[in-house]
Amino acid sequence: MKTRFILIETSHAGNVGAAARAMKTMGFDDLVLVRPRWANVLRKEETIQRASGALDVLNQARIVESLDEAVDGLSHLCATAMTPRDFGPPTRAPRQHFEMLIQGELKAQAGQASEADLTDKAVASPSGETGVGLLFGCERFGMANDDVYRCNVALSIPSNPQFGSLNLGAAIQLIAYEWRQALGGFPVEEHTPHPSRADMQQVAGMLGHWEQALAHLGFLDPAAPKKLMPRLNQMFNRAQLTQEEIHILRGVAKSMLQSTPPKH
Repeated sequence: MKTRFILIETSHAGNVGAAARAMKTMGFDDLVLVRPRWANVLRKEETIQRASGALDVLNQARIVESLDEAVDGLSHLCATAMTPRDFGPPTRAPRQHFEMLIQGELKAQAGQASEADLTDKAVASPSGETGVGLLFGCERFGMANDDVYRCNVALSIPSNPQFGSLNLGAAIQLIAYEWRQALGGFPVEEHTPHPSRADMQQVAGMLGHWEQALAHLGFLDPAAPKKLMPRLNQMFNRAQLTQEEIHILRGVAKSMLQSTPPKH
């Protein structure tokens, strides 16, 4: 689904770079800036540094003069506003709203919604949605009331009631993550190979080695072993040893066998 991140009157160049980085991390690349403080903000050194390699997002980003231009082609707009507005759209947590949007539940609710809530024109099932816009206001003043009023929902990130302050880059990262998860997310890739489990024969061989070493140290009496080895066997079975761990334990047993037995 087409997704556009729209930053309104951004005043810090670094936040534009942070936005590009946050977007690329979650697989988004459509960034539009509405009347940013710096006309050359996309080329400023601070912007490029904070983008941390997301230069493709910056290179195709657009700067426009009005929100009308920024939302062209979109059918569903989400404001990010912590403070509720009178007569404004409903306030929802991002996860709740995105799940509803993906599941098409908003369309079913539209007939019962108030005039300030979502309209049939703005709501569609994911297959019919033309695009979603995620709007972020300026760092100092947030979003203007008129901009919030034209949105379908005001997204409020659940945070500490006594300290709900988030910088712009962090807010964009959280919203981008929640939207990506709603769209299906990315698989978690293993960065380490799965260890090879030791088979029962290898575990038995290691236990035999340990039995010799423990007897060598005098810890185990071969004439009266009691239940020491069966207990060790159960302990190692629970540990689900890998082949590498078997080699380590055999090395310990070898060192014990090479040590001088204690004097009795």
